[in-house]
Amino acid sequence: MPTMKAVVKIKPEPGGAELQDVDVPTIGADEVLLRVQATSICGTDVHIYEWNPWADRRIGAGRLPQTLGHEVAGEVVEIGSYVKNIKKGDYISSETHIFNPGDLQSLLGQRHIGKNMEILGVDRDGVFAEYVMLPERVCWINDRCIPPEFASVQEPLGNGVYAVLGEDADVAGKSMVIVGDGPTALFATGVARATGVAKIIVVGFSDFNLDIARRMGADHILDIKETSLDERHQFVLEQTGGYGVDISLEMVGGEVPIKEAFTHLRKGGRLTAFGVASEAQVPIDYNDGIVFKGAQVYGINGRKVFDTWYRMRGMLAGKRLDISPVVTHVMELEDYEKGFEMLTAEPRQAAKIVLFPDHSELKAARERMDEKRDMPAAD
Repeated sequence: MPTMKAVVKIKPEPGGAELQDVDVPTIGADEVLLRVQATSICGTDVHIYEWNPWADRRIGAGRLPQTLGHEVAGEVVEIGSYVKNIKKGDYISSETHIFNPGDLQSLLGQRHIGKNMEILGVDRDGVFAEYVMLPERVCWINDRCIPPEFASVQEPLGNGVYAVLGEDADVAGKSMVIVGDGPTALFATGVARATGVAKIIVVGFSDFNLDIARRMGADHILDIKETSLDERHQFVLEQTGGYGVDISLEMVGGEVPIKEAFTHLRKGGRLTAFGVASEAQVPIDYNDGIVFKGAQVYGINGRKVFDTWYRMRGMLAGKRLDISPVVTHVMELEDYEKGFEMLTAEPRQAAKIVLFPDHSELKAARERMDEKRDMPAAD
Protein backbone atom coordinates (compact mmCIF):
# COMPACT_ATOMS: atom_id res chain seq x y z
CA MET A 1 0.00 0.00 0.00
CA PRO A 2 1.54 3.37 -1.00
CA THR A 3 1.90 5.95 1.75
CA MET A 4 1.79 9.75 1.97
CA LYS A 5 2.49 12.55 4.42
CA ALA A 6 -0.51 13.89 6.35
CA VAL A 7 -1.10 16.16 9.35
CA VAL A 8 -3.11 13.96 11.71
CA LYS A 9 -4.89 15.02 14.89
CA ILE A 10 -4.06 12.13 17.21
CA LYS A 11 -4.85 13.40 20.72
CA PRO A 12 -7.89 15.27 22.13
CA GLU A 13 -5.78 18.09 23.56
CA PRO A 14 -4.19 21.38 22.48
CA GLY A 15 -1.75 20.66 19.68
CA GLY A 16 -2.01 16.90 19.58
CA ALA A 17 -1.22 16.67 15.85
CA GLU A 18 1.65 15.03 14.00
CA LEU A 19 2.99 14.82 10.46
CA GLN A 20 2.65 11.10 9.81
CA ASP A 21 3.10 8.55 7.05
CA VAL A 22 -0.35 7.16 6.34
CA ASP A 23 -1.88 5.07 3.57
CA VAL A 24 -2.92 6.84 0.38
CA PRO A 25 -6.74 6.67 0.32
CA THR A 26 -8.47 4.05 -1.78
CA ILE A 27 -11.31 5.62 -3.72
CA GLY A 28 -14.81 4.31 -4.27
CA ALA A 29 -16.74 4.10 -7.52
CA ASP A 30 -18.14 7.64 -7.21
CA GLU A 31 -14.96 9.26 -5.87
CA VAL A 32 -11.78 10.84 -7.17
CA LEU A 33 -8.24 10.88 -5.79
CA LEU A 34 -6.80 14.38 -5.62
CA ARG A 35 -3.12 15.24 -5.48
CA VAL A 36 -3.10 18.21 -3.15
CA GLN A 37 -1.27 21.20 -4.58
CA ALA A 38 -2.31 23.70 -1.90
CA THR A 39 -4.36 23.62 1.30
CA SER A 40 -5.12 26.51 3.62
CA ILE A 41 -5.69 26.84 7.36
CA CYS A 42 -9.18 27.85 8.48
CA GLY A 43 -10.56 29.01 11.82
CA THR A 44 -12.30 25.65 12.13
CA ASP A 45 -8.92 23.94 11.83
CA VAL A 46 -7.66 26.15 14.65
CA HIS A 47 -10.58 25.06 16.85
CA ILE A 48 -9.78 21.41 16.17
CA TYR A 49 -6.02 21.90 16.60
CA GLU A 50 -6.59 23.62 19.95
CA TRP A 51 -9.31 21.05 20.77
CA ASN A 52 -11.70 23.56 22.28
CA PRO A 53 -15.13 22.58 23.68
CA TRP A 54 -16.71 22.88 20.22
CA ALA A 55 -14.22 20.38 18.74
CA ASP A 56 -14.73 17.98 21.65
CA ARG A 57 -18.52 18.09 21.18
CA ARG A 58 -18.56 18.15 17.38
CA ILE A 59 -15.87 15.55 16.66
CA GLY A 60 -15.09 13.79 19.93
CA ALA A 61 -12.04 11.84 21.00
CA GLY A 62 -13.48 8.60 19.69
CA ARG A 63 -13.07 9.67 16.07
CA LEU A 64 -9.36 10.36 16.36
CA PRO A 65 -6.92 9.95 14.70
CA GLN A 66 -8.17 12.10 11.82
CA THR A 67 -6.45 14.16 9.13
CA LEU A 68 -6.98 17.89 9.52
CA GLY A 69 -7.99 20.47 6.93
CA HIS A 70 -10.78 21.19 4.45
CA GLU A 71 -9.63 23.95 2.07
CA VAL A 72 -7.91 22.58 -1.01
CA ALA A 73 -6.88 22.83 -4.63
CA GLY A 74 -5.18 20.13 -6.65
CA GLU A 75 -5.01 17.76 -9.59
CA VAL A 76 -7.18 14.68 -10.09
CA VAL A 77 -4.94 11.62 -10.48
CA GLU A 78 -7.52 8.80 -10.32
CA ILE A 79 -11.27 8.48 -10.85
CA GLY A 80 -13.81 5.86 -9.84
CA SER A 81 -15.77 3.78 -12.34
CA TYR A 82 -19.00 5.78 -11.80
CA VAL A 83 -17.38 9.20 -12.19
CA LYS A 84 -18.72 10.96 -15.30
CA ASN A 85 -17.97 14.68 -15.15
CA ILE A 86 -14.48 14.78 -13.67
CA LYS A 87 -11.44 13.36 -15.46
CA LYS A 88 -7.80 12.72 -14.70
CA GLY A 89 -5.77 15.89 -14.89
CA ASP A 90 -8.63 18.21 -13.93
CA TYR A 91 -7.64 21.10 -11.66
CA ILE A 92 -10.25 21.20 -8.93
CA SER A 93 -11.26 22.45 -5.51
CA SER A 94 -13.81 20.88 -3.22
CA GLU A 95 -17.05 22.07 -1.71
CA THR A 96 -16.47 21.08 1.91
CA HIS A 97 -20.14 20.41 2.69
CA ILE A 98 -20.54 16.89 1.34
CA PHE A 99 -24.26 16.90 0.77
CA ASN A 100 -26.59 13.90 0.79
CA PRO A 101 -28.59 14.01 -2.49
CA GLY A 102 -31.61 12.52 -0.71
CA ASP A 103 -31.92 15.30 1.88
CA LEU A 104 -34.97 17.53 1.60
CA GLN A 105 -32.62 20.51 1.48
CA SER A 106 -30.70 18.99 -1.43
CA LEU A 107 -33.92 18.33 -3.31
CA LEU A 108 -34.91 21.98 -2.77
CA GLY A 109 -31.58 23.35 -3.98
CA GLN A 110 -30.18 24.05 -0.48
CA ARG A 111 -27.41 21.47 -0.60
CA HIS A 112 -25.08 23.47 1.67
CA ILE A 113 -27.31 22.96 4.73
CA GLY A 114 -28.50 19.38 4.30
CA LYS A 115 -29.51 17.50 7.42
CA ASN A 116 -27.27 14.51 6.71
CA MET A 117 -24.29 16.22 5.11
CA GLU A 118 -20.70 15.55 6.16
CA ILE A 119 -18.01 18.21 6.44
CA LEU A 120 -14.55 17.55 5.07
CA GLY A 121 -11.93 17.53 7.82
CA VAL A 122 -14.62 17.42 10.50
CA ASP A 123 -16.70 14.30 9.84
CA ARG A 124 -14.05 12.54 7.73
CA ASP A 125 -10.35 12.77 6.93
CA GLY A 126 -9.33 16.14 5.59
CA VAL A 127 -6.89 17.64 3.13
CA PHE A 128 -3.70 18.44 5.09
CA ALA A 129 -2.07 15.64 3.13
CA GLU A 130 -0.44 14.80 -0.16
CA TYR A 131 -3.62 13.11 -1.40
CA VAL A 132 -7.30 13.12 -0.49
CA MET A 133 -10.35 11.23 -1.76
CA LEU A 134 -13.42 13.27 -2.65
CA PRO A 135 -16.91 12.39 -3.86
CA GLU A 136 -17.42 13.57 -7.44
CA ARG A 137 -20.52 15.54 -6.42
CA VAL A 138 -18.48 18.11 -4.46
CA CYS A 139 -15.70 18.63 -7.02
CA TRP A 140 -15.51 22.02 -8.70
CA ILE A 141 -13.33 22.52 -11.78
CA ASN A 142 -11.14 25.61 -11.44
CA ASP A 143 -10.02 27.94 -14.19
CA ARG A 144 -6.32 27.21 -14.64
CA CYS A 145 -5.44 30.89 -14.51
CA ILE A 146 -6.32 30.87 -10.78
CA PRO A 147 -3.14 29.88 -8.88
CA PRO A 148 -3.37 27.16 -6.21
CA GLU A 149 -2.83 29.59 -3.34
CA PHE A 150 -6.03 31.37 -4.42
CA ALA A 151 -7.96 28.31 -5.59
CA SER A 152 -7.43 26.67 -2.20
CA VAL A 153 -9.08 29.53 -0.28
CA GLN A 154 -12.30 29.57 -2.27
CA GLU A 155 -14.13 27.84 0.59
CA PRO A 156 -13.83 30.86 2.96
CA LEU A 157 -13.93 33.26 0.02
CA GLY A 158 -17.26 31.65 -0.90
CA ASN A 159 -18.54 32.38 2.59
CA GLY A 160 -17.68 36.02 1.96
CA VAL A 161 -19.36 36.02 -1.45
CA TYR A 162 -22.57 34.51 -0.07
CA ALA A 163 -22.54 36.83 2.95
CA VAL A 164 -22.22 39.92 0.75
CA LEU A 165 -24.63 38.91 -2.01
CA GLY A 166 -27.26 37.19 0.13
CA GLU A 167 -30.06 35.45 -1.72
CA ASP A 168 -30.81 38.11 -4.30
CA ALA A 169 -27.38 39.65 -5.08
CA ASP A 170 -29.03 43.08 -4.83
CA VAL A 171 -26.05 45.06 -3.54
CA ALA A 172 -24.95 47.52 -6.24
CA GLY A 173 -25.10 51.13 -5.08
CA LYS A 174 -25.92 50.19 -1.48
CA SER A 175 -24.12 50.82 1.82
CA MET A 176 -22.65 48.05 3.97
CA VAL A 177 -21.03 47.67 7.36
CA ILE A 178 -18.84 44.60 7.97
CA VAL A 179 -18.47 43.80 11.67
CA GLY A 180 -15.26 41.81 11.97
CA ASP A 181 -11.78 41.74 10.47
CA GLY A 182 -11.02 38.02 10.17
CA PRO A 183 -10.11 36.45 6.80
CA THR A 184 -13.72 35.89 5.69
CA ALA A 185 -14.60 39.49 6.59
CA LEU A 186 -11.57 40.66 4.60
CA PHE A 187 -12.66 38.56 1.62
CA ALA A 188 -16.16 40.01 1.99
CA THR A 189 -14.69 43.51 1.84
CA GLY A 190 -13.08 42.76 -1.52
CA VAL A 191 -16.26 41.11 -2.82
CA ALA A 192 -18.31 44.13 -1.76
CA ARG A 193 -15.98 46.40 -3.70
CA ALA A 194 -15.99 44.13 -6.77
CA THR A 195 -19.80 43.84 -6.85
CA GLY A 196 -20.57 47.54 -6.64
CA VAL A 197 -21.34 48.24 -2.99
CA ALA A 198 -21.19 52.03 -2.84
CA LYS A 199 -19.95 52.52 0.72
CA ILE A 200 -18.06 49.90 2.75
CA ILE A 201 -17.42 50.40 6.48
CA VAL A 202 -15.33 47.80 8.33
CA VAL A 203 -15.39 47.47 12.12
CA GLY A 204 -12.50 45.60 13.75
CA PHE A 205 -9.62 45.68 16.22
CA SER A 206 -6.49 44.14 14.63
CA ASP A 207 -4.14 46.74 13.18
CA PHE A 208 -2.66 44.06 10.92
CA ASN A 209 -6.01 42.97 9.50
CA LEU A 210 -7.54 46.44 9.31
CA ASP A 211 -4.67 47.49 7.08
CA ILE A 212 -5.60 44.58 4.80
CA ALA A 213 -9.24 45.75 4.88
CA ARG A 214 -8.10 49.12 3.52
CA ARG A 215 -6.26 47.41 0.69
CA MET A 216 -9.29 45.24 -0.03
CA GLY A 217 -11.42 48.30 -0.64
CA ALA A 218 -12.92 49.51 2.63
CA ASP A 219 -13.98 53.15 2.43
CA HIS A 220 -13.91 53.63 6.19
CA ILE A 221 -12.28 51.75 9.07
CA LEU A 222 -13.69 51.88 12.61
CA ASP A 223 -11.26 50.56 15.24
CA ILE A 224 -13.07 49.32 18.34
CA LYS A 225 -9.95 50.04 20.42
CA GLU A 226 -10.33 53.73 19.69
CA THR A 227 -14.09 54.29 19.48
CA SER A 228 -17.23 53.44 21.42
CA LEU A 229 -20.30 51.80 19.89
CA ASP A 230 -22.17 55.11 20.17
CA GLU A 231 -19.37 56.92 18.33
CA ARG A 232 -19.28 54.27 15.61
CA HIS A 233 -23.04 54.37 15.18
CA GLN A 234 -23.03 58.15 14.91
CA PHE A 235 -20.37 57.86 12.20
CA VAL A 236 -22.47 55.31 10.31
CA LEU A 237 -25.50 57.58 10.49
CA GLU A 238 -23.44 60.50 9.17
CA GLN A 239 -22.29 58.38 6.24
CA THR A 240 -25.79 57.15 5.37
CA GLY A 241 -27.94 60.25 5.57
CA GLY A 242 -29.12 59.36 9.05
CA TYR A 243 -30.67 56.04 8.01
CA GLY A 244 -28.11 53.36 8.80
CA VAL A 245 -26.65 50.88 6.33
CA ASP A 246 -28.63 48.92 3.78
CA ILE A 247 -26.70 45.72 4.58
CA SER A 248 -24.95 44.69 7.79
CA LEU A 249 -22.62 41.68 7.96
CA GLU A 250 -22.01 40.09 11.36
CA MET A 251 -18.79 38.10 10.87
CA VAL A 252 -17.63 37.50 14.46
CA GLY A 253 -20.28 35.96 16.70
CA GLY A 254 -20.90 36.96 20.30
CA GLU A 255 -23.26 39.36 22.03
CA VAL A 256 -21.27 42.57 21.47
CA PRO A 257 -20.64 42.30 17.70
CA ILE A 258 -24.17 41.00 17.10
CA LYS A 259 -25.58 44.04 18.90
CA GLU A 260 -23.34 46.27 16.79
CA ALA A 261 -24.45 44.70 13.51
CA PHE A 262 -28.13 45.21 14.38
CA THR A 263 -27.50 48.75 15.64
CA HIS A 264 -26.06 49.99 12.35
CA LEU A 265 -28.80 48.45 10.16
CA ARG A 266 -31.44 50.76 8.71
CA LYS A 267 -35.15 49.98 8.78
CA GLY A 268 -35.96 47.43 6.09
CA GLY A 269 -32.31 46.49 5.70
CA ARG A 270 -30.68 43.08 5.49
CA LEU A 271 -28.50 41.53 8.19
CA THR A 272 -26.22 38.63 7.31
CA ALA A 273 -25.48 36.38 10.31
CA PHE A 274 -22.24 34.50 9.68
CA GLY A 275 -20.24 34.63 12.91
CA VAL A 276 -20.61 31.64 15.24
CA ALA A 277 -21.12 32.62 18.87
CA SER A 278 -19.36 30.63 21.59
CA GLU A 279 -22.68 30.47 23.42
CA ALA A 280 -25.75 29.50 21.40
CA GLN A 281 -28.08 31.71 23.46
CA VAL A 282 -27.29 35.35 22.63
CA PRO A 283 -29.68 38.14 23.70
CA ILE A 284 -30.95 40.42 20.94
CA ASP A 285 -33.51 43.21 20.78
CA TYR A 286 -36.16 41.15 19.05
CA ASN A 287 -38.81 43.89 18.92
CA ASP A 288 -36.85 46.96 17.84
CA GLY A 289 -33.95 45.11 16.24
CA ILE A 290 -35.99 42.83 13.97
CA VAL A 291 -39.77 43.14 14.10
CA PHE A 292 -40.32 46.89 14.13
CA LYS A 293 -37.22 47.45 12.03
CA GLY A 294 -38.55 45.10 9.36
CA ALA A 295 -35.11 43.52 9.15
CA GLN A 296 -34.31 40.66 6.81
CA VAL A 297 -31.98 38.26 8.66
CA TYR A 298 -30.04 35.74 6.56
CA GLY A 299 -28.13 32.91 8.21
CA ILE A 300 -25.04 31.98 6.19
CA ASN A 301 -23.66 28.45 6.64
CA GLY A 302 -21.24 27.73 3.83
CA ARG A 303 -21.71 28.52 0.17
CA LYS A 304 -24.58 28.06 -2.28
CA VAL A 305 -23.68 24.91 -4.19
CA PHE A 306 -22.62 25.68 -6.87
CA ASP A 307 -23.94 29.17 -7.55
CA THR A 308 -21.36 30.77 -5.27
CA TRP A 309 -18.52 28.76 -6.82
CA TYR A 310 -19.57 29.88 -10.30
CA ARG A 311 -19.45 33.52 -9.23
CA MET A 312 -16.07 33.08 -7.52
CA ARG A 313 -14.54 31.52 -10.59
CA GLY A 314 -15.82 34.39 -12.70
CA MET A 315 -14.48 37.10 -10.38
CA LEU A 316 -11.07 35.47 -9.87
CA ALA A 317 -10.47 34.38 -13.45
CA GLY A 318 -11.80 37.66 -14.80
CA LYS A 319 -9.45 39.63 -12.50
CA ARG A 320 -12.40 41.50 -11.01
CA LEU A 321 -11.34 40.45 -7.51
CA ASP A 322 -7.79 40.50 -6.13
CA ILE A 323 -7.50 38.49 -2.90
CA SER A 324 -3.71 38.61 -2.69
CA PRO A 325 -3.64 41.00 0.32
CA VAL A 326 -5.51 38.41 2.41
CA VAL A 327 -3.17 35.51 1.54
CA THR A 328 -0.33 36.75 3.72
CA HIS A 329 1.84 33.62 4.01
CA VAL A 330 2.68 30.42 2.15
CA MET A 331 4.73 27.61 3.68
CA GLU A 332 5.53 23.89 3.64
CA LEU A 333 2.87 21.48 4.87
CA GLU A 334 5.38 20.21 7.41
CA ASP A 335 5.51 23.71 8.94
CA TYR A 336 1.85 23.50 9.99
CA GLU A 337 2.71 24.12 13.67
CA LYS A 338 4.28 27.46 12.79
CA GLY A 339 1.15 28.32 10.80
CA PHE A 340 -1.15 27.62 13.72
CA GLU A 341 1.10 29.62 16.05
CA MET A 342 0.97 32.62 13.72
CA LEU A 343 -2.81 32.48 13.40
CA THR A 344 -3.34 32.40 17.17
CA ALA A 345 -0.71 35.00 18.07
CA GLU A 346 -1.65 38.36 19.60
CA PRO A 347 -1.22 40.80 18.07
CA ARG A 348 -2.11 39.10 14.81
CA GLN A 349 0.70 38.14 12.48
CA ALA A 350 -1.18 36.59 9.58
CA ALA A 351 -4.56 36.54 7.82
CA LYS A 352 -4.66 33.52 5.51
CA ILE A 353 -1.90 30.89 5.46
CA VAL A 354 -1.60 28.37 2.61
CA LEU A 355 0.34 25.11 3.01
CA PHE A 356 2.06 23.23 0.17
CA PRO A 357 2.91 19.51 0.34
CA ASP A 358 5.31 19.86 -2.60
CA HIS A 359 8.34 22.15 -2.38
CA SER A 360 8.31 23.01 -6.08
CA GLU A 361 4.68 24.17 -5.81
CA LEU A 362 5.63 26.32 -2.81
CA LYS A 363 8.57 27.84 -4.68
CA ALA A 364 6.30 28.78 -7.60
CA ALA A 365 3.77 30.34 -5.21
CA ARG A 366 6.46 32.42 -3.53
CA GLU A 367 7.64 33.65 -6.92
CA ARG A 368 4.08 34.68 -7.83
CA MET A 369 3.69 36.50 -4.53
CA ASP A 370 7.00 38.31 -4.95
CA GLU A 371 6.05 39.32 -8.48
CA LYS A 372 2.71 40.63 -7.21
CA ARG A 373 4.39 42.70 -4.50
CA ASP A 374 6.78 44.22 -7.03
CA MET A 375 3.95 45.37 -9.31
CA PRO A 376 2.98 49.05 -9.09
CA ALA A 377 -0.29 49.71 -7.26
CA ALA A 378 -3.38 50.21 -9.40
CA ASP A 379 -4.71 53.76 -9.66
